[in-house]
Amino acid sequence: MITIYGSPKSSAGRCFWCLEESGVSYETKTIDFKAGEHKSEEFLKINRNGKVPALQDGDFTIWESLAINNYIADAYKPELLGTTAQERGLVSQWSVWSVADLQVPMIDAFIQLVFVPEPHRNADVIAKAFEKIPVMLASLDAELQGNDFLVADRFTLADLNVSFVVGICDDIKFDLSAYNNINQWRARIAKRDGLQRYKALCK
Repeated sequence: MITIYGSPKSSAGRCFWCLEESGVSYETKTIDFKAGEHKSEEFLKINRNGKVPALQDGDFTIWESLAINNYIADAYKPELLGTTAQERGLVSQWSVWSVADLQVPMIDAFIQLVFVPEPHRNADVIAKAFEKIPVMLASLDAELQGNDFLVADRFTLADLNVSFVVGICDDIKFDLSAYNNINQWRARIAKRDGLQRYKALCK
């Protein structure tokens, strides 16, 4: 049995979505950070960094959300990784880009706009984040010109990982109206049963 540690409403969400896309059965264990469960001896045996998400599959344990998604896809739905070396390389490329580049300014803005009370927000941090985001979204929008999906014209882990990060725009109220290709891509992905099942977990 697979056990995933974390909440579907957190950065672990991309892993819950991947599990739903794979169609594999799993159970969830939430970690109470306020109670210090992430620093408990039991959980540190699962992830010595004291962070979520983490995943156990039988006696195998893995952490870091992109690594978890790669494992889920490889073990249970390999077509999500691509069917050739070139496709797998591009899936990896876009997945890494989504967290190493695109996600960074979005999370900077997210922390300020969601967690920090308005009187204490750092306007400079928000402004710098909102300056960086359009350049990367324009690159993504250009890649999607004439393409239904990012790799091989079918849904892969690249679409899952990148669109999960793009979804942060909704939380920080970043206007996506100028990015027609991204909006059409998101609309196609929104119809997926796996995404619908994941979203139901977040309610």
